Amino acid sequence: MSSKENVAIGQLLSLLESRYAIRVLWALKDGHAQTFRLLQDSVGGITPNTLNTRVKEMREAGLMTHGPDGYILTTLGADLVKRLGDVQPFAVKWVGSQAKKVK
Repeated sequence: MSSKENVAIGQLLSLLESRYAIRVLWALKDGHAQTFRLLQDSVGGITPNTLNTRVKEMREAGLMTHGPDGYILTTLGADLVKRLGDVQPFAVKWVGSQAKKVK
């Protein structure tokens, strides 16, 4: 991996490691616009202040925008969430393996 690629990965991971960042994007994965309140309910457990900060960061990063009906992913944001979709089947597999350890 080149130095330029390492910097790009570092910047993206820095953005996504913020508390609730991935959950905010994931809540918009179905492509339907959500109001602030609906987005807050979809994410669950996030304070309005934190959500406001994450929305601002995601908008500045070009991953989401505010349309006439509420917040939606941009094309770039939808591409990222699509790629993160591979995490879902892995998570199910991983949780299953963790449950086996407990028994």
